[in-house]
Amino acid sequence: MVSNKTTDKKATAQHPRLKEFLFSTRRFLKNPLTIIGLVIILGFTVIAIFAPLLAPPENPDNPYKIPHTGWKTEPSPPSKEHPLGTLPQQYDILYGIIWGTRSAFRIGFLVVLANMLIGIFLGSIAGYFGGWVDEVIMRITDIFYSIPYLVMAMALVIAIGRGLKSIIIVLIILGWPTYTRILRSEILVVREKDFMQAARASGASHLRIILKHVLPNTIYSVLIVASMNIGITVLYAAALSFLGLGADTGYADWGQMVSKCRNYIVGPADNRLGFWYVVFTPGFVLALFVLGWNLLGDAARDVFDPKMRRR
Repeated sequence: MVSNKTTDKKATAQHPRLKEFLFSTRRFLKNPLTIIGLVIILGFTVIAIFAPLLAPPENPDNPYKIPHTGWKTEPSPPSKEHPLGTLPQQYDILYGIIWGTRSAFRIGFLVVLANMLIGIFLGSIAGYFGGWVDEVIMRITDIFYSIPYLVMAMALVIAIGRGLKSIIIVLIILGWPTYTRILRSEILVVREKDFMQAARASGASHLRIILKHVLPNTIYSVLIVASMNIGITVLYAAALSFLGLGADTGYADWGQMVSKCRNYIVGPADNRLGFWYVVFTPGFVLALFVLGWNLLGDAARDVFDPKMRRR
């Protein structure tokens, strides 16, 4: 009986999928920078989840509205009531940072997930079928690439109407070509492989071949790009908010917070760093958020990229 249990444990330990999982985990945690990125994102995740406890909203129906305690035009320095200080009109910076974390996750995940789904659909069709279908999709992709990204985003947001919802819609419209091109190039490599020929010879439908054989062997590059693009997407959204195309004044959005303080980047003549906290705090948090996702993206590349996986 004991020998049977020992044999089962050895068989489980030697199972190929378990071995690959353990190898991937060790590979993922091997780089100290990966640990730093993971800690950063986990920290932001905890803040986003417990935002109602860390910064209880005055209006539960609109928790993203930053509370303010007056109409003073100049920012106020950190104090007991406002540990990180206040923006002009006395909007609390700490509250904006905490609830802005939820805004960042919402923007990043919604945009990247939508871009990835569109890119997977179009890239699969273009790479698998080829011919005129591939030509049409790739020419449309080239048109998107020929237009400066931020300029086009600004124009579309102005056309649709300013606001975070408009920014999300515009970033979804403009972000899919990267995923389409990457997946198409991966599919072109595998579509003539022997296992693909065998699947066709067995009479499998195109949909079954794409879902069961094509995507499992080509999706990893898309996942790597997606993990890196979450931070970049939030950065683009913050840039549009900084230009005045995002949420209204007082909304918990890091880009909008920096935009509101643009006149106070440099303090008065006798104290140039007098208002350092109004731009530094939301700017530093934004940079830290982007850094965390970039570090995790590098780790995902090390784990999923076959060319780097066994190095």
